Formats: sequence, structure tokens, C-alpha cells
Amino acid sequence: MGHSIALLPLNSGASIPQFGFGTYKLTGQDAYDGVRDALELGYRHIDTAQMYGNEAEVGRALADTPLAREEIFVTSKLNNPNHEPDVARESLQRSLEDLQLDYVDLFLIHWPLPMFYGGDIMPTWRAMESFVDEGLVRSIGVSNFEAHHLAPILEQGRIAPAVNQIESHPYFANRELHRFNAEHGIITEAWAPLARGTVLGEPSITEIAREVGARESQVVLRWALQRGDVVFPKASSHERRADNLDVSGFELSAEQMARIDALDHGEAGRTGKHPDVMDRM
Repeated sequence: MGHSIALLPLNSGASIPQFGFGTYKLTGQDAYDGVRDALELGYRHIDTAQMYGNEAEVGRALADTPLAREEIFVTSKLNNPNHEPDVARESLQRSLEDLQLDYVDLFLIHWPLPMFYGGDIMPTWRAMESFVDEGLVRSIGVSNFEAHHLAPILEQGRIAPAVNQIESHPYFANRELHRFNAEHGIITEAWAPLARGTVLGEPSITEIAREVGARESQVVLRWALQRGDVVFPKASSHERRADNLDVSGFELSAEQMARIDALDHGEAGRTGKHPDVMDRM
């Protein structure tokens, strides 16, 4: 098996590597080492967030790689207390300083927080649009937005969201939101693509892994890729990072895809908070 990572076109005119490295819960030296190792293995897309508290370490790793800036796709996300336009701008400046970058490739609003900021996402979105105008970010998008959270942006926004990063895995395929994203030209990024590891013990996953001669995690990531999702599993060991990346040497048949689709529990499969009630500041 090898890793030829597909590039998916974004509605902003940029393109995004379909497979990336997630840094959620990686802090300090672990974050630095993880990103360095991922880049050496061939990852070219790094996903971080202000909320993760590791942008400085990610930035050091990016500064220490011999790769050119254009070769790496970097995502960060606006933290929940930072939605007011002036605060958003200051926080982005700080992120860029920590990341040691002139621009990020993708900047996302991390959560919709409908119970705060007067319930209006548009002032924040207009600030996001201004960051694109000024060249501080190449593409903008959202994370954990349901269709009704996206509606005002799609109606009133000048720049459409390029990406919606949502929880999605075999137990919670989040189908309707996938369809909504696709209908509006928004790429779906799947977080927790392995359902935090719980899905790997599923008999049907084990069976398919045997049939295709791959590991369980590779099968689940392959399913996500064939659905058209962007994935960036986080892995804390070199072996797991190498394994995860090795997902392009096989393909799942329609029948195998259907067996994985059948694991969907709908809303009951969600592991994170529902975006309508997520209110952590």
C-alpha cells in the first residue's frame, strides 16, 4: 500500500488534502513531535484550533520542517469566547504569531453557540470574510454547524463556507447534514472518524479488514474517504500515524460500504455534544 493523498477542490478556489493529521488533545512536546513526525511520514494537512492550546508547538514544528509553506495545508479554528469581530481579529493575529505563519489555509468557526452573542452568527462571519480579503486566511468555514446554523450564512454571506467540520463515523454517519453540505458546495470534514476507537471492535469491520487485508482503522478511514469526507485522525504513536496514512492501496466494494453504512445508530451514535446545546465558553 502507499499514500497518494487526493486533493479535493474547495469552493474558494483552493484545494485541500483529503487526509490530514489531527492535533486534538496533543499538547506540549507531544504536539511538536506529532506534527514533525506526521510531516516526515508524508502528511501535508495539519488540523489545530485555538481551543487545543497547542498552536505554538504546532508552529515550531512547521518552522522546523524543510517543506515549503505552499506544500502544507494548515487549519485552525476560532475559539468560543472569540466571536466578537474585534476579539476574533486579535485571536487570529495571535494564532498566526503562534503558528509562525503569514496566513492559515483554512480558518473555521469552531462551534455555532446559538445561545450566545445574541444568537447572530453574521457579525462573526463578516469578520471571517474580512480575514480572507486581507489575505490572513485563504478559505473560511465552520465546524459543528447544523443546517439551520448555516442558513443565515448561506443567505446573507458574501463568501460561502468552504468546509463544515462535523462529527461523523460509522455509528453516526450524519447523512442529512452531509447531503446538505454537498448541495451547497461545502466539503464535509469528519471529526472522530473512528468514533474514538469504539467502532474498531465491530465484527463487520473486523470481517471487512480480513477481506481486504488491511487493519480495522484503515477500513473505517477508507469508508470515510470513499464517502468524500476529509479526515484527519489523531494518533499519538508513530506506528498508528503511519498505519492511518496507508489507506490508498485498497478499495471497499459497494457491498462492503453498505455493511459499514448499516452500523449507523443515527443521533444515538453521537459521541460529542449536540451543536444546539454546546455552550462551553
